[in-house]
Amino acid sequence: MNIIIAGDGEVGFYLAKSLTQLDYNITVVDPNSELLQHLEKETDLLTIVGDSTSPKVLEDANVENCDLFLSVLHDESINLVTCILAKKLKAKKTVARITNAELLSPKHREMFRDLGVDEMVCPERIAAKEITNLLNHTVATEFFDFSGGLLTMYLIRLDAQSSVTGKSVRELSQIYTTLQVRIVAILRNGDTIIPHSDTVFQSGDMAYIISKANQMDTVKQLAGSTEFDIRNIMIAGGGRIGRYAALTLEDEKRITLVEEDRKRCEDLSAILSKTLIINGDATDIELLKEEGLANNDAFIAVTDSSETNVLTCLHARRFGIHKTIALVENTGFINISQDIGIDTIINKKLITASYIARFIVKGDAVSSKWLSGTNAELIEFVVGHNSAASKATIGELKLPAGKATIGGIIRGRETLLPTRDTQLKEKDKVVVFTLPDVMDKVSKLFD
Repeated sequence: MNIIIAGDGEVGFYLAKSLTQLDYNITVVDPNSELLQHLEKETDLLTIVGDSTSPKVLEDANVENCDLFLSVLHDESINLVTCILAKKLKAKKTVARITNAELLSPKHREMFRDLGVDEMVCPERIAAKEITNLLNHTVATEFFDFSGGLLTMYLIRLDAQSSVTGKSVRELSQIYTTLQVRIVAILRNGDTIIPHSDTVFQSGDMAYIISKANQMDTVKQLAGSTEFDIRNIMIAGGGRIGRYAALTLEDEKRITLVEEDRKRCEDLSAILSKTLIINGDATDIELLKEEGLANNDAFIAVTDSSETNVLTCLHARRFGIHKTIALVENTGFINISQDIGIDTIINKKLITASYIARFIVKGDAVSSKWLSGTNAELIEFVVGHNSAASKATIGELKLPAGKATIGGIIRGRETLLPTRDTQLKEKDKVVVFTLPDVMDKVSKLFD
């Protein structure tokens, strides 16, 4: 597969570095020569310095032989124009990063498809949706639905009170013979582990769980935690993520939003009819105390500064707030932030990569989720006609040991948590947890 990435900063850089682990031809177009020099030192990718809206630059990048063109600059107008040009110059599929969620309406989507923009991703909109989902599932630190909720992925921290702490996978299978959830991986001290029969779960492990619908009580039991109701929420930061989150939540929750920019506060007041908007600095703890910080059940920090978001969430923890969510743009902060007590990390680079991954894998991928704190991925494949997966049991597929595992199967409206003897069928949707170095091999099984 030939992939061209047009970027102007960290999102394009992150995507390029992530994709180097796959066997694809990747070209990066960026106006920043210093960034590209840095990328060249770390990878063997082809890089081109230039403006992605220049037909000459796109031709130099060999756009006519491009299978997937990704435009992820900060300016959505440039991304849209770039994708339109790329399509006219024979790129097979184009994906544009946008910031205006209104463009995702069916009418606008169709209009831009006609112009040559096949897909659009709005990381801020997806981030806001993730935040609202997490507030409704307080035990989880990460959450993702497959096929409209028929299967769900939860990331939970195992406490000493967890029913699985100190037990091996083999012991669990003997105790819970009808368990409707499956632990597909754990994150321990920065290492990603796909558990085998002798793996013993430890307190502090971050466990990735695949669950059938309506199994929240089981997930809570596994976590050793008690779910609580969130009614009062304080949001630090009135940018797109803060605005989308408040707009979604204000009809059902009591929202206080703190934003330092006065003009932005005025704009927010015209959009948010039920949200209390405070013009002030989120790092001013005295201000937050005066505005009732301690009376909130959740604190969401989505300012433009990762450091501010981490710091304010830590202060919120000190005031007894149970649920904290921080926007962290530096992926190196993710594990550290979780280790020091922040419940959930939102990262726009991971969000963009998750959306785009479905177009990269060789099999027919319906959805995908790049996971925080690890380079692993959950992908929902469709079993193809005459694929290797359609002719074998899971045991016979011989997935790479310790690097990939099948978490669940969706067959029509039925969900299955598979065993080695489960026979896959054509058109099954299969949720696979995989590490990047075997993703290509795994995806071929379903193609």
